[in-house]
Formats: sequence, C-alpha cells, structure tokens
Amino acid sequence: MSAISSIVGPSSSPGGIQQIMAMRQQIIDRSDLLKQIHATQAATPSDTANVQAPAQGFATTLKTALDSVNSVQNNAEDVTDAYQKGEVTDVAKVMLARQEAGVAFEATLQVRNKLLSAYQDIMRMGL
Repeated sequence: MSAISSIVGPSSSPGGIQQIMAMRQQIIDRSDLLKQIHATQAATPSDTANVQAPAQGFATTLKTALDSVNSVQNNAEDVTDAYQKGEVTDVAKVMLARQEAGVAFEATLQVRNKLLSAYQDIMRMGL
C-alpha cells in the first residue's frame, strides 16, 4: 500500500488522488502568490520615495493607503460572510484574507503611532 493511499484510505479512487494533487497545487500557487506579495511590499518603501511626484501631497498618500487597508478589510469580511453562509468552502482562503486584513491594520496602526510620535516631537521643539 502506498503512502498516499494509506493517508486517503484503501477505498480511494484515482479521482481522490487527483483531488489531493489539485489541492497541493493550490497550496503551492498560494504560497508563490504570498512570496510575490511580500517581495512587492519589501521593495515598495524604497521605490516609492524615488517614484512619487512632488505634486502628490501627504494627505493624498495617506488617504490612498487608508482606502487600500479598508478594501482589504472589506474583502476579508465578505469572504468570512460567504464562508459562514456556505458559499465558500475553502478555509485557507478565508484565513488568508483575515490574516492579510490583520497585517494591513497592524501596519496602519504602526504608521499612525510613528506619525503621532513625530508630531509630538515637533510640538516639543522650541521656536
């Protein structure tokens, strides 16, 4: 008895093995996608400073970032609701969306803390 059939069970058909291989490929694809996202996010801070035009103001940049975080959180909420209704059966997709929303929120929170700290430092400076 092979290792795959012992995991799946003795009554599994070749279709069951194909399903397992398809699930494996989905996991690999998602892993590759996450690596691309992390690589893009790691490259973004240094590239953004050089690429942005001076015409774009701080408020516009901040609003764009907050809108992006909001859309990620809305997507996570939609996927979670769909899972609770039984429309989505892929738990990994739900967990990935929720984790992405959590990371985006934490990053936003850290940026807010840094901005607040910088503001307080500026206010403490004597003229």
